[in-house]
Amino acid sequence: MPVFRSIVFSATLAGLIVGAVISVAQFFGTVPLIQQSEVYERKAAAEAPPAAHEQTAAPHDHGNDRSHDSEWEPKDGLQRNAFTVAANILTAIGFALLLTGVYAIRGRPVTWREGLLWGLGGFVVFTAAPGLGLPPELPGMPVAELSARQTWWIATATATAVGLYLLAFRSAAWAAVLGLGLIVLPHLIGAPLAPESHGEVPAALSRRFIVVVTLTSLLFWALLGVCTSIAFGRVSRP
Repeated sequence: MPVFRSIVFSATLAGLIVGAVISVAQFFGTVPLIQQSEVYERKAAAEAPPAAHEQTAAPHDHGNDRSHDSEWEPKDGLQRNAFTVAANILTAIGFALLLTGVYAIRGRPVTWREGLLWGLGGFVVFTAAPGLGLPPELPGMPVAELSARQTWWIATATATAVGLYLLAFRSAAWAAVLGLGLIVLPHLIGAPLAPESHGEVPAALSRRFIVVVTLTSLLFWALLGVCTSIAFGRVSRP
């Protein structure tokens, strides 16, 4: 039970710190880009011609038509920022639990340098490898079918994690070959392709968003690795 409490407490502490820092980075980095893309998306939606069935709909359908109501989303300003911070903190705590669980399984103290390496490994597994086939997308961009993207993303992250484990913790030649093969295999298969259509978002804005998201994720994982190693070392110390 003391080990479990150490894992939960250190992960929560590290997640709060990292989630708050990343939220500040997003407010100055990704959030303005998302807001710009939403302007293009709303402009395209306003300029789009109404569908034929909407033009010929019977008058009595208008009174009880909920299918065209927009989905709920937080309002710009305080509400949206609060949801962003909460989501970042919860995400950071979740991944921090994963890292501190690994530290506990290893059964020996983890320095901040080792924590940094574990964090960079998380960046490769959860951001870099899947991002090669499915880069971050702004609102208004054409995307592939959701279930296909989710399946490829999970398979890529899993294969990359196993491949890195074999390369880092197995010294045999077969492990190196198998590890490299697992890392490369998802990209040889290829990520699901988006349908060919004209997106409303300028290509330059999309490329800038990919760079900013990738750098923000790198900061997230580096901080998370360092913070979890320090917090877990302090909390679990006899």
